[in-house]
Amino acid sequence: METRASWNSKLGFILASAGSAIGLGAIWKFPYVMAANGGGAFLTIFILFTLLIGLPLLLSEFVIGRHAQTNSTNAFSKVTGKNMYDGIGHLGNIGVFLLLSFYSVIGGWIIIYFVRTIYSLVTGNQHARYDELFNTLISQPVYALSGQFIFIALTAFIVAAGVEKGIERASKVMMPLLFIFFMVIIIRSVTLEGSMAGIVYFLKPDFHALNRDSILFALGQSFFSLSVGFGGMLTYASYLKKDTDLVQSGFSIVGLNILVTLLAGLAIFPATTALHIDNAEGPGLLFVVLPYVFDQLAFGQLFYLIFLLLFMFATITSSINLMEINVANIIKGKDAGRGRAVTFISVLLFVVGVPSALSFGLLGDVKFLAGTFFDNMDYLVSNILLPIGALAFSLFSGYVLDRRIAEEEIVIGMRYRGLFKVWIVLLKYVIPVIIVLVMGTLIFK
Repeated sequence: METRASWNSKLGFILASAGSAIGLGAIWKFPYVMAANGGGAFLTIFILFTLLIGLPLLLSEFVIGRHAQTNSTNAFSKVTGKNMYDGIGHLGNIGVFLLLSFYSVIGGWIIIYFVRTIYSLVTGNQHARYDELFNTLISQPVYALSGQFIFIALTAFIVAAGVEKGIERASKVMMPLLFIFFMVIIIRSVTLEGSMAGIVYFLKPDFHALNRDSILFALGQSFFSLSVGFGGMLTYASYLKKDTDLVQSGFSIVGLNILVTLLAGLAIFPATTALHIDNAEGPGLLFVVLPYVFDQLAFGQLFYLIFLLLFMFATITSSINLMEINVANIIKGKDAGRGRAVTFISVLLFVVGVPSALSFGLLGDVKFLAGTFFDNMDYLVSNILLPIGALAFSLFSGYVLDRRIAEEEIVIGMRYRGLFKVWIVLLKYVIPVIIVLVMGTLIFK
């Protein structure tokens, strides 16, 4: 009989789960896409899709994880008695490993820039061309591999400490700090002369700007943004006590995820608009545009350092969840072997991630299928494995999972009975069609 770790509090579970969902995409991509596709109009559609697609899939993982009280590669057989369904967990296990192998590369870039910014603060030596600096740093093998190694080591240090003393404790510190840092940056951003135009650009509803592509992106983002499909939330839910309200927890996580997206937009767009700097998404935003923005502010390097810390927290809270899935599937509830499992996974992650880390330098000319090694890893995980995983969870929960088990986990007395019926209908008839539509669009676009 395995002695399973557990969360010390409901708040710890919510913060850790929200931290897993709040990744780089929510901060450096989604606000940009939202602003360019109707602002408040796009946000309205995204929230609707999140409640109809993302939340039901999130609850699906919660239900399976808490009922099974075991790791993701054994959870499906435990709730059904049939080993064939454990393939869903194994698919997720592979998916998160590949995801973290290239996600850690970006985490490494943030660490490189964090150290570089501290150097600038101490010496007063600032770089004039941030686009050149970015390309130089990520193309140098020593910098790229060192950053990736340190990022994996930081993640491993937290995961090795365990659920309560590591993951929960770190989340309780990093998530509140993330929101505090956001507020510091937002206050500085919105107090700039001309910042109101950026707020209007970001939030003004413009339904004429919505088109087929923007609606499809909102659809896809509605389940990508909550980290569903690979069993991360299943793993976290397996550490839950039976008295936790899953529905309430799900809404809290969805709300925090949407809030972070709004805070990111309010931190970025007022400043870029006020300073007449072109907006950007992805790495270009964090490593090229924002340094120019902060250079034009009093104490700009200090504010940029805070922004990098914010991004680092968002990245690490996501990577913790990804590593924990692999570790949990190795130790199978026996925490005595956690340290060895973390070391094994960390070394393997670093080795597998080396080609992705070198894709912007030594291996930059090696291209096939979707592009570089990094591009192919991203395409495989985001466009194929993650949608397949989300589809599998939807079909399993809608057609295979015993209705009594699901009802036992979700319904509390008479609460949520109506929601439970809607949940089943969405999982069986609506979500699978939407996922196939999104997946087809991503693959054949």
